[in-house]
Amino acid sequence: MPSAKDSRSKPITYAGAGVDIDAGNALVSAIRPLAKATSRPGADVDLGGFGGLFDLKRAGFRDPILVAANDGVGTKLKIAIDTGRHSTIGIDLVAMCVNDLVVQGAEPLFFLDYLAVGKLDVGAARDVIAGIAEGCKQAGSALIGGETAEMPGMYKTGDYDLAGFAVGAVERNEVLPRPDIAIGDTLIGLMSSGVHSNGYSLVRKLVSHAGLDWSAPASFASGRTVAEALLTPTRIYVKPVLAAIRATGRSGPNGAIKALSHITGGGLSENLPRVMPKDAAARIDLSSFEAPAVFGWLAKTGNLDDAEMLRTFNCGIGMVVVAAKSRTQEVLAALKAEGEAPLIIGDVIPPTGEKSEAKGKGEAWAVKYDGRLGFASKGD
Repeated sequence: MPSAKDSRSKPITYAGAGVDIDAGNALVSAIRPLAKATSRPGADVDLGGFGGLFDLKRAGFRDPILVAANDGVGTKLKIAIDTGRHSTIGIDLVAMCVNDLVVQGAEPLFFLDYLAVGKLDVGAARDVIAGIAEGCKQAGSALIGGETAEMPGMYKTGDYDLAGFAVGAVERNEVLPRPDIAIGDTLIGLMSSGVHSNGYSLVRKLVSHAGLDWSAPASFASGRTVAEALLTPTRIYVKPVLAAIRATGRSGPNGAIKALSHITGGGLSENLPRVMPKDAAARIDLSSFEAPAVFGWLAKTGNLDDAEMLRTFNCGIGMVVVAAKSRTQEVLAALKAEGEAPLIIGDVIPPTGEKSEAKGKGEAWAVKYDGRLGFASKGD
């Protein structure tokens, strides 16, 4: 039996407990140029300080309201972890946060991430953060800092979790939604890239139910595996939407765009009520757009009806723009000029008398749907 002196002769270090400080330093060195590439007016990114700085005046704001959002990626992470495909999941993380900022009319200014791991794999972590940096570039947002936490015993080796935090700003008189949404205003849909980052607990269950491996060919996406198709990153709508707002009178009282709704968990059914007044409802013509084939596969595999699909997934519409009726063509033209393919998907109607569980709308309306969901025959 070793003596007390022998047991003290071998130090029990932080590395011995499973936390590698050197690996953490190597990761900071690896990601520093990625973060630097996201610099923008107001933020010259230089990782390593205790906090990130942002200069609102340099960014051009006069009387700004700050808008903050945070989110994660949900169980879509499991597909990335199980397949070793980490390069796009960071785009999803940024998208889920900055798309929530832009619906308030806000320009995303800066982003911070939190990465928690069981054991730090510098290569995998760099891939994740490279995706975050790419998402920030797509959104025009500076990646000014973050935290990587190595927590053995909390997460298994290979597992990790992500959280993102975004801050934006909007001039005080340009905050969305506007209070003058009126009967007859137009609902314009911007297409999604697929499932985006919501509903993946059900998606993964349906993949398992169908007996598919992640490497199996995806019947709903020609030439791609199931994993490749389902890891298609969430679209970031920030730049085209902000450009359309500015091109049509900004979002003040003379603006053509009155509201925006990011279609995430809860689908159209639960997200549209969050931006609408209590004395109005929405009518959606389901024949006005074709849902990507992945949604048809999900519906068929799970034997899901339209109501369940529409309150679980985006079903092909990732963002809804509420436009003044008289200026609909102006908004459509502005969105097309930014490379979007906008579709008129419905209009604002009088209240239906039905209720919604949408947050903050105790006596809110329900969305009225006309027609049935249609699905593309192939591709996503």
